[in-house]
Amino acid sequence: MTDLGYAWIQAAVGAPDFLGPRRARLAPVSRIERLADGSLLVPHKLAPAPTLLQQALFALKHEGVHLALLACALRRLPPHELAAQARASPNGVYVRKLGHLWEALHREQLPGLEAFSVASAYAPLFDPQAHFVGPERRDARWRIAFNGLGDHGFCPVVRKTPELMARTARDTLGQAQAFASEVGPALLERALTWAYLSETEGSFAIEGEAPTHDKATRFAALLRQAHAQRPLTEELLVQWQNAALSNPLDQAVQFRTQQNRLQKDVPGAAGVTYVPPEPELAAELMDGLMRLANQRPATLDALVHAAVVSFAFVFIHPFMDGNGRLSRFLLHHCLGQSGLLPPQFLLPISVAMKKHEAQYLQALTAFSKPARELCRVTWAGDEHYAYDWRPDADPWFRYMDLTDAAVFTLDMAAASLDTHMRQEVAFLGLFDQVKRHIDARHDLRGSDLATLIITTFQNGGTLSQNRRKRVADRVQPHVLDAVEAAVSRAMRGESLEDD
Repeated sequence: MTDLGYAWIQAAVGAPDFLGPRRARLAPVSRIERLADGSLLVPHKLAPAPTLLQQALFALKHEGVHLALLACALRRLPPHELAAQARASPNGVYVRKLGHLWEALHREQLPGLEAFSVASAYAPLFDPQAHFVGPERRDARWRIAFNGLGDHGFCPVVRKTPELMARTARDTLGQAQAFASEVGPALLERALTWAYLSETEGSFAIEGEAPTHDKATRFAALLRQAHAQRPLTEELLVQWQNAALSNPLDQAVQFRTQQNRLQKDVPGAAGVTYVPPEPELAAELMDGLMRLANQRPATLDALVHAAVVSFAFVFIHPFMDGNGRLSRFLLHHCLGQSGLLPPQFLLPISVAMKKHEAQYLQALTAFSKPARELCRVTWAGDEHYAYDWRPDADPWFRYMDLTDAAVFTLDMAAASLDTHMRQEVAFLGLFDQVKRHIDARHDLRGSDLATLIITTFQNGGTLSQNRRKRVADRVQPHVLDAVEAAVSRAMRGESLEDD
């Protein structure tokens, strides 16, 4: 079978494979068929001519807008071919989209169309039924309304796949509001104390690090700022980066001015797993990202918005260190700015991410793995690396597809509420129940009782022999038995009242 549309363009320009299974290809079918994985089967009679222009027109019509591949194609497309097509069908919506994109990309009018005019109604660049979109900015010359999530300089893309739309329908933030009302202020405050501590530990654990008390205190204090209504600026992000890192030599004073890379524990170019954009491009992209972070489009789901900001930030990698930790903090910042959570409410999303590390890696590598092919890295020993970028590398960073990242983030938000927060509240209820029961019948230190309840619960309702020995000089055996029995019965949902 032969690739068509965007897959044809991808092969023609020699681009890395960012499409995955979402390919159009010739097949023995009588009409175009769309499969569950997003691929298209195309009959031979509908195959476009093997030129960049005709393949791009076919792709726009049948596959929607893929800005990065269109940018790569339009940089190579002879302008006179596009101009001739526009003159032949000036009201055609797909040639108008190409004309609009060509002029935005080249920042000049398409040659040969000085007296060109369009008589059709405005058409949106992105189909709002297929993509999350932003406010419209109208191009009167082509009568195309650019409605991306950003602008032509930085416009991340999120497709409305069935998987993603099913997750937005959960309304996790609405559930969080209801949850906070149900549990009451006292219990909620205790649960949030746990959430802030666990989110701190979880974010460090993702990086394989157990934070010192100082590091944990600094990051927990940073999390407390997530609900403060403050627009992102370079200065603020630098301030947060400094707060997230304890080593003063790693603390930034501005966005990075040198090339960065991610590397496994393998020396040389073979160990480089990802190369973020060059410093000048990174700074430009951060301007666009901060605009998007500070002004969520009205129709963009708040959790999808948070996912876009968080993952785009980590792919841009604006600092030499601390990007991963800050990217997860930005999830909370965006949710705090949304006003859709109770004051200071925090979903322990990093806890869920840590428990689903394979899916987290998959969400990251959906972009970072093909992006690694955009730059050839050579190593001359020590820290001497050279970076040779493809000439058309920038569109992939300007127009990164973050659909997979959004799906993953919404899954983790739901898990952090449905599993971790609710479990913690359930445990706090059990803890209070057992504590009251034991306090009414036995006399032991509060710290010992708390430890015994927690360790028995964590051990599935059984108090270990090691723990019994450690408190044997302070707690009598029959009291230990009573604690174990109370926790076990409470875990089974049984009453603790005496028979």
